[in-house]
Amino acid sequence: ARDYSKMKTIVSTSLISFLVLSILLGVTGFCFSSSMMGLLQTPADILEEAVLYLRVYFVGFPFLFMYNILSTMFTSIGESKIPLCLLIFSSVLNIMMDLWMVAGLGLGVFGAALATLIAQGISAVFSFLIFLYRIRQYKSPARWFDGRELIAVPSVLQQSTVSIGMMIVQAVVNPFGTQALAGYAATMRVENVFSLIFVSIGNAVSPYVSQNLGAKKIGRI
Repeated sequence: ARDYSKMKTIVSTSLISFLVLSILLGVTGFCFSSSMMGLLQTPADILEEAVLYLRVYFVGFPFLFMYNILSTMFTSIGESKIPLCLLIFSSVLNIMMDLWMVAGLGLGVFGAALATLIAQGISAVFSFLIFLYRIRQYKSPARWFDGRELIAVPSVLQQSTVSIGMMIVQAVVNPFGTQALAGYAATMRVENVFSLIFVSIGNAVSPYVSQNLGAKKIGRI
């Protein structure tokens, strides 16, 4: 639709609101990590390491949120290659740092969590700088924040419902011990590989339809 002013306002509003939300969730999660693991009936022999990993994960929440929303924004402006390259970079860096921190330095679970945090952080910063450079090419005035553009609430509630359901299942599995927990985790990885195909198709179709609708190219949809 070439309404660049509105696009820049939505981008700015999304980044600010999700950054604030991620910091609030990160602080809350960090403070209540132990309680959450207790509610999920995490086996006692891995409880301490699980809490440590979760706390490091919550510290990295702002980077995780920033990377995910910027990946969506890149796709929305027709730049799907940039988030792909950043994802490959982040994944390779994460693997290398995992090997160094876990196998080399012997930091164990903390090393694995720290490697993920650093890889996501660097990738998020690169994403932000590249996107900022791209968005500045649109010479249009825009507002920093517009509460009327916060239209993602239904999607947030949908994703939250799925996550809460998975947590309930996790709480049922955990009391069976670490072997059952490891089996469940491995099975979920396999399931994710297959479900990723359909999720990716949905993620690709959504901006494609939106772009063509905005451009009034209904035939392409």
